[in-house]
Order: sequence, then structure tokens, then C-alpha cells
Amino acid sequence: MKSIYATIVKYIPVAVFIGMLTSCTPGSITPFGTPVKEYYPLQPGKSLVYRFDSTSITSFGAALTVNSYHLKDSIASIFTDNTGRPSYLVYRFVTDTLEAQPWQYLNTYYVTPGDKTIELVDDNNLRFLKLVSPVQGGYSWQGNTYIDTRSATSPYQYMDGWNYVYQNVNLPYTTLMGTIDSTITVLQRDETSPEGPFDPQFYQQRNYSSEVYAKGIGLVYKEFLHWTWQTTPPPAKYADDSYGITLNLIEVK
Repeated sequence: MKSIYATIVKYIPVAVFIGMLTSCTPGSITPFGTPVKEYYPLQPGKSLVYRFDSTSITSFGAALTVNSYHLKDSIASIFTDNTGRPSYLVYRFVTDTLEAQPWQYLNTYYVTPGDKTIELVDDNNLRFLKLVSPVQGGYSWQGNTYIDTRSATSPYQYMDGWNYVYQNVNLPYTTLMGTIDSTITVLQRDETSPEGPFDPQFYQQRNYSSEVYAKGIGLVYKEFLHWTWQTTPPPAKYADDSYGITLNLIEVK
């Protein structure tokens, strides 16, 4: 179990992000005066428990496999970040789906909330603009703007130019905890390059990332998938950095 958790620590960016999306409803708009932090409330002592499905490559990169766990995000404390803003430290823990084993520490990240933005810095020190005002269907922004995606040595080149966009504003969303009335979906990326169905004879890369937030709760669903199928040099296989995660809210404590 420890070796599996070590793999998760290596490849799970909190960023972390989600479901099959429908088109946004015309006129579905949150008033511009509504702070985005209402969709990401933070309070020390609060915990959110998720079903966590982790996608990784099998031996020799021949296929993708999924392992399931439970994941817990626990808000620990408030501190001041290096720009002088109040931020929240979050500890992440993992266990088996039956919760028969003790919770094991996985990593730490922090969140900086404001009336106009929600920023999240993951355990790899990557800063994401998760939410931005105004919360309005079709509104978009560059969510990975603080991440080095351009340098030749960057392992995050596939995150370059991601245009986050609001969809399904103020619509219900069903999680493992039940149906939640007021949510917003952030589609971060939906890209297959080159386009078309997967054919193991040819190179292809797939990037998909989306998150759902609920008013008064926070993140309730996240789906992230990045894989690259390489055909040269043979044998063809998935690149070592291929991985995916899905989080589905089970409980708020």
C-alpha cells in the first residue's frame, strides 16, 4: 500500500480538478457582487471526504489502470502568505475505500481566497487561479498563468494556454453525497491531439480537466486526465508522466 501511495504523491497535482458537462443555460448568471469565495468557503477544522480514483500506467506503459481510495482534505490553520494575504493550510490524507486502514498523510497545499479570485498552491508549488469573478456562464480566464509552461525543461508544457471557462452556473449537481442545488462547473481543458479516435499505431495526447464547486461547500467533483501515447522509439507505450484523478464528494465534516 505504501508504494501505491508513493506513486500518488508523485503524480497528484492538487490541481486539481470533472464529470460529463452540458452546455450552459442562457441567462444563468451569478450577480457580479457575489464573491467567488462563497463557492470555496474555508474554515479551520472543516474536512471534505472524497472517493478518489487514481489512473496510472501499468508495467512497461502498455495500458492505463485505475485504483480507488478515499481522500480527505482537512483545513488546518490560517497563515499569511508571502504577499501578506490570509491563506489556509490544507492537509490531504488517503486510505482504502472501506476506511479500514488508518488515514495516511499524502501532501499539503494552501488556498488564498478573495472576493475576486481563489488561488491554490499545490505541493509542487504550482499556483492555479481556480475561480475568478464574475461567476457568469461563458466567462473565461487563463488559470495556469503563474505556471512555467513555456521553458524547454518544464514538465508542465501540456498545461500551456489552458482557458478556464464557467459552465452550468447555479445548476444542481449529483455527487456520491447526494444532489447539491447550487453549483458551478469550471471546464479547464478538453483536448485530443491530433483529433480523432485512439489508434495505437499513431502518437496521440489527451488532456481533460474540469471541476465542480458548490456554494457553501467548495469542491464537490474533479476530473483530470493527461496521457501521451508514444510510438517511437518502439515498443509503443504511454509516457511516464501519464496519469489521472477523479474526486467525488462523499461527506463534509
